[in-house]
Amino acid sequence: MGEVRRFPGRASTPPGATFQGERLRLARLFRGLSLEELGGRVAATRQYIHQLETAARVPTPEMVEALAAALEVAPSFFARSAMVAVAPEHCHFRKQATTPQSVVQQVLARGTLLDELVAAVSVEVDLPPVDFPQIPTADLREVEAAAETCRRHWRLGLGGPIQSMTRMVEAAGAVVTHFPGLSERVDALSIHRPRPLIVRSAAKESVVRLRFDLAHECGHLVMHQGVETGDRETEIQAHRFASAFLLPATAFAAEFPRRAHYLDWPGLYTLKRRWGVSVRAIVRRAYDLGMIDAAQYRTANVHLARSGQAKGEAGDNDWPWPEEPELLAVALAAIEEDAPGARGTIAARLGLSPACFDDLAGVSRPADGSWGKP
Repeated sequence: MGEVRRFPGRASTPPGATFQGERLRLARLFRGLSLEELGGRVAATRQYIHQLETAARVPTPEMVEALAAALEVAPSFFARSAMVAVAPEHCHFRKQATTPQSVVQQVLARGTLLDELVAAVSVEVDLPPVDFPQIPTADLREVEAAAETCRRHWRLGLGGPIQSMTRMVEAAGAVVTHFPGLSERVDALSIHRPRPLIVRSAAKESVVRLRFDLAHECGHLVMHQGVETGDRETEIQAHRFASAFLLPATAFAAEFPRRAHYLDWPGLYTLKRRWGVSVRAIVRRAYDLGMIDAAQYRTANVHLARSGQAKGEAGDNDWPWPEEPELLAVALAAIEEDAPGARGTIAARLGLSPACFDDLAGVSRPADGSWGKP
């Protein structure tokens, strides 16, 4: 990340600026509130809140203050000129068709506001340039080639494991975060923006599965810009990309423990510790590459299920390299160190309360409430 760049802050919203109903809706969805719930917080009806959001009515100054307090934003938030909102076609959900619409809308709202925050931060400090190659693929052979092309493009080589998937995608310009309160309801997802966003699931306790999730989302960002995803075909492609990216075919084939008629389980766990990939994914990779047959593949999965390792395996968190997001937190710390109080200035510029800003950025303030380093 480059040096902090100081620019004059943009003027705050002038008094009397027009109330934007879509900004009210954005804040409401960000907080995961229904029309009825928000109405209950400000002693108004569902219909009245709906009329405000659709610009059928204009709120009084007192109501603007009440809405701002209920949603933990500044009154100026409702008059800001919004960036282009995150739309469903910008997102790669694992199971978008079965995800409740209320959850989808909250994800879109959070993505939109995080995009605004990241844009504001990038004005103040140089973030890594966005460097995700765009490689459309038509079949799994091309997916394999795309994964190898990316490893070469990012100078990762094809002979060894990736130490930190989080640092790798952040070095390529993505912002990795998680959305509090949504981790139990959505899996990892990625959002195509000028600076890509990758949302990890904080509910997953397995580091090796998190690494695979990040590689999966990396695949979407590389292969599926402008492509509607969430269907079986695009998910298979992203899974195959992740598998090929984390376990390059030639190196994997050379190290895979081979036995004539049975699987070498100690050898598989040794491979897991070296590459940071689950045994289930290793077995699938071996099957995809024709190194084990269908009977061995089924036997492996049955064994993992019967031994209680279907959702979590032994050694899942033994990976020694960090997989916590760093880019946004480090950028905010650099801005604050260069100009104490700058985080508060950015929050005010965005019309966000300090608590709302920290929630959105995925960072926390010290116990004394200061705006110190995250």
